[in-house]
Amino acid sequence: MKRIFVTIILSTLLYFPEVKAQEFVDDIDDAIRDELIDEQDYETDSIDGNYKFVMTQTLSKAKPLKRPCIYDMPYSISANYPNYRRLAANTGVLIAGGLTTLVILDLLPENATNWNKKEETEVPMAERYYNNVMNGPHWDHDNPIFNYVLHPYAGAAYYMSARSQGFNMWYSALYSFAVSTIFWEYGIEAFMEIPSIQDLFVTPLGGWLIGEFFYKAKRYIVEHDYRLWGSKACGYIAAFLLDPVNECLGYFRGNEAHGWSKRHNVEINSQFSLAPDVFGGQAPTLSVSLTF
Repeated sequence: MKRIFVTIILSTLLYFPEVKAQEFVDDIDDAIRDELIDEQDYETDSIDGNYKFVMTQTLSKAKPLKRPCIYDMPYSISANYPNYRRLAANTGVLIAGGLTTLVILDLLPENATNWNKKEETEVPMAERYYNNVMNGPHWDHDNPIFNYVLHPYAGAAYYMSARSQGFNMWYSALYSFAVSTIFWEYGIEAFMEIPSIQDLFVTPLGGWLIGEFFYKAKRYIVEHDYRLWGSKACGYIAAFLLDPVNECLGYFRGNEAHGWSKRHNVEINSQFSLAPDVFGGQAPTLSVSLTF
């Protein structure tokens, strides 16, 4: 019975490619596991000289576990499924976008940004950066649209860049803080003005609160196949506004949030097979897979 039980477990490996083969291997006796791993074909392998497996895939060839998409997982503020490679690409886009934004803001009139145009031309960049950092932070008098609308939205975009790539709420908030404070406020913007007290708090904190709301809203859109009010156009537009970085890059690298309903339809497959038993006859085996 023990051999039949092991056979059933191993049979399911062919129908669950998303489960790590190593998890099955660890549950098998050491002597049996070592013998199986050394073989290339279970049809010619015998265990203890009295049992054969009707399988043609070795454990060493089993597919690795695919990184889960956070939109396939239940909602949680603490569960973490980080995709560092994609987050690195997101960070590159944010850096490029930040530099582009800096150029655009520099082209605006001085009364729009309160950046000292005369100082820009007369004071070297390194000296200007040092003076601004050492004299800050201070309470700025920027346009309220910048301080209390665009900055929180930018913080939410930073937050979603990490949240949609599997990071939990805490790591996503930390990422938003790092981008808004280190890269922007005490980074490239410090070349133009003294760091702002409001921006140091409003951008990451507002981004955290708004970003988690954005994440829940995007989960709703994803679970409805990118439809909002029955329209895919509205769904795609809303998803872009909620998560601009991931949605833009998704057109080039693939968007894991697409096809949610196809991955969650329940499908049950079963298959019977026969294998030689210790008495020279044949023992039935059953393989069952459940996809949802």
